[in-house]
Amino acid sequence: MAYEALKRIGAIYHLDNPLSDLEPEDRKKQRQMTVRPLVEAFFAWAKEVESADCLPKGKTLEGIHYCINQEEALKVFLDDGEVPLDNNATEGALRSFCLHKHAWKLIDSIDGAKSSAIIYSITETAKANHLNPFRYLTHVLTVLKDHQDDTDYRFIEDLLPWSDQLPEICRGKSKTTEP
Repeated sequence: MAYEALKRIGAIYHLDNPLSDLEPEDRKKQRQMTVRPLVEAFFAWAKEVESADCLPKGKTLEGIHYCINQEEALKVFLDDGEVPLDNNATEGALRSFCLHKHAWKLIDSIDGAKSSAIIYSITETAKANHLNPFRYLTHVLTVLKDHQDDTDYRFIEDLLPWSDQLPEICRGKSKTTEP
């Protein structure tokens, strides 16, 4: 049963992966035509397996129960071309955060935890926007220092990670020895 489930899920990925380069509306249309029938067939099969009571208690049965209980959430990607099939990109972004969890021992206050969350969020957002986090943070902190007494905060729009006003040094790697 586990093999059958993986085979069915693999077929869904096989059809959805080539759609990643399409515009969201086109991806949604293609998913409706090609991917949705496989997804519906998978859930029908999972419900049939569950009701047949043919699996012993174990990880496969737990996985089938999980899929059925999360059916609505697992199908969201079919109706929105902006939603990826899985959350692998998000999990990848969080991986570095989890790898550094030993540093959490140094966070011994609520303010420290909030500061850490802010820095991780800014750093991961910079990475997601193809910026060098070190150079980006250096630029942001330098600009903020120059605006300490400002009451007009419109300049912040130019500091956002997706701004086209950011200096080139913030993007990618350069030939310097900076991280």
